[in-house]
Amino acid sequence: MRIAAIDIGTNTLRMLVADRAGGRIRTVARFQRIVGMGRRLRDTGRIGEKEFRESIEVLRMFRREMDRLGVEAYRSCGTACLREAENSALFLAAASDGNLDVEVIDPSEEGRLVWEGIRGSVGRRPGDIAMDIGGGSTEFTSGTGSGESVSLPVGVVVLSALLPLSDPPLEWEWKAVSLYADRRIRDGTRRFGGRRNRRLIGTAGTFTTLAALERRMTRYDPDRIDGTVVSKAAARRWAERLARMTDARRLRLPGMEKGRERYIVPGMALICSAIDRFGADGVTVSDAGLLEGILAGIG
Repeated sequence: MRIAAIDIGTNTLRMLVADRAGGRIRTVARFQRIVGMGRRLRDTGRIGEKEFRESIEVLRMFRREMDRLGVEAYRSCGTACLREAENSALFLAAASDGNLDVEVIDPSEEGRLVWEGIRGSVGRRPGDIAMDIGGGSTEFTSGTGSGESVSLPVGVVVLSALLPLSDPPLEWEWKAVSLYADRRIRDGTRRFGGRRNRRLIGTAGTFTTLAALERRMTRYDPDRIDGTVVSKAAARRWAERLARMTDARRLRLPGMEKGRERYIVPGMALICSAIDRFGADGVTVSDAGLLEGILAGIG
């Protein structure tokens, strides 16, 4: 059976098409576009007109690709931006006009799907905690039970809007972003207590970009990303190095994805804060996450 999963995020729209036979999944195609759908959300409470238009065009392209590839079943999930935007209903209607039904999932469901998704990538062990950095929110998950997931309303797009950075960032701006990330994560994850977690597992674009930078990838390879361990010291070095660069200089680094060069600095602040908060030695990067979790529940 050919199936597809779509993740409509605050910054990035992604689709994964796969064949499922029994309990086995084989990837057929991946599609991704960085649109920045929630770029104006904090200023206006709405998806901007340009971002609205571009995102709907991407979804229509996804629909065409599903038809071309013979997809039999799909699930399309919207996250933080579509949970919050005043014009979310208009967006859902426009997507439906393009023959694509979108389901807006709540934070607990998002966390559950991420936890399910990483299982086939880096596995799950007692004491692990998964961190999914999005554009509009950041999820921490340690399981599927009540109280094992928390969603913080701060992602890389939100953080960039709240605390804008110069190009390159000034030292005090970087410190302000780091302090803010540290406080939000410490306050927002109190339910996990003060225990030291066995592993911090990172999924989504900020983490995979960090792994690609660490490995100096000129061509993205999911198999090389999966399981990459970035030490605490290496994460801190990358954070400080990236915070001294211009957007243009970051974009020239092997492993940097176009469109992410602006948001990698607040993303690194969130990563370093989480490593400190949970007393981790570093972070284990998973290429799998929300999309794979969505796929697992189809059909």
